[in-house]
Formats: sequence, C-alpha cells, structure tokens
Amino acid sequence: MNTMKLTLILSSITASVTAFSVSKSCSSKSTVLKNSPFENEIGAQQPLGFFDPLGLLDEADATRFNRLRYVELKHGRISMLAVVGHIVTTGGVRLPGDIDYHGTSFESIPSGLAAISKIPTAGLLQIFLFVGLLELGVMKDITGDGETVGDFRNDFLDFGWDTFTPEEKERKLAIELNNGRAAQMGILGMMVHEMLPSHDPYMINGFAGSPIDFNAGF
Repeated sequence: MNTMKLTLILSSITASVTAFSVSKSCSSKSTVLKNSPFENEIGAQQPLGFFDPLGLLDEADATRFNRLRYVELKHGRISMLAVVGHIVTTGGVRLPGDIDYHGTSFESIPSGLAAISKIPTAGLLQIFLFVGLLELGVMKDITGDGETVGDFRNDFLDFGWDTFTPEEKERKLAIELNNGRAAQMGILGMMVHEMLPSHDPYMINGFAGSPIDFNAGF
C-alpha cells in the first residue's frame, strides 16, 4: 500500500472520530429521550442528548451508572486500539522475526479477522493470558485515587491532567468517551465488511476512488 492510500484511510477515520468529539455535556435545550437523573452527565450531548433506548438506566442508581460508564469506556479504549491496529497492519507494518519456533513469520500473518486462524494456538493463549493480566492487575484504579470512572493513572501517568481546569477536564473526558463510541462502530463495521463477499473492510475507500488491496498476497 502506498502512502497516499494509507493517508486516505487515516483521514477517513480521523474525520469520523472528530465528528463525535464534542466538548460539552448537553444543555437544557438538548433533546432528551426521557427524564433521568443522568441526563446531564458527560456523554449526553448534542444532537441526541440523553439517549437510552434500551432503558438500561431505568430506575438505576449511581452505582449502576458508574458500572455501565466503566464498561463503555473500556470497550471504547479497546476499540480505539483495534481500529489503529487494523489500519497499521493493513498498511504492511509487522514485527520482525517469527511468531513461533516453527518459522511462522509475523510477515505471513494477514490483517483483521483472517489473522485468528493463522496465529498458533499457543500465541492466542499468550494473548488471552496477557489481556487477563492487564485486566486483573494493571488496568484498574489500584491506588483508589482516581478522580473519575476509568481513571487508571495510579500516581504514575499524568500527561498534565492536574494542570487542566475543570472545563478542560470535562472536555477531555467527553472526547475520549465519544471517540471510543465512534471506534466501537468503526471496528464493528470493519469486521462486518470483512465477512461480506468482497472481504473488504475498506470498501469506502473504493467508493472514493482509492481502493485498498486488503490482504493481497495472503
């Protein structure tokens, strides 16, 4: 894949994500699906306002809301990593060397869902165990000092967060939440497109006149 094609992919993803990166919680003028004590929480934003069509927050208390927000953030973060990983590997980037002792090179592993059947069973098990280790021992509020749900800084990572004003913090939290929502839809769309007869998760690039030879040569 040449640089122009990769740039087009990144641009399209960035444009999609930016569309969800609004900066303020909904105002009293927002369209609210139903009255709820959570209608002014971060994430209840224009154009939908508070949107809970499945009624997951009906009669919910703060504990349930925080649990659902935690799950939403986690899924969004995983999906953002998944989208970036999908794009990077489609661009031809691979680790050097072999993935096992039998000479299966990283270069021989295709992108997307097709990779699952090519990764050795021991490799899949290592991935599963590594994710479990992160889940149980790393990616959580270990110190108990987190300011918000999903705050895993643990007195280690900061990136200037403590220097932000409350308004800036709210904006950053809203951006992360909505980028995660966009990424969840993005990676789901890629997986669905891979399963269509065309097997092309980047079919929109084809519509735009710059098709991607997805997994060509595998």
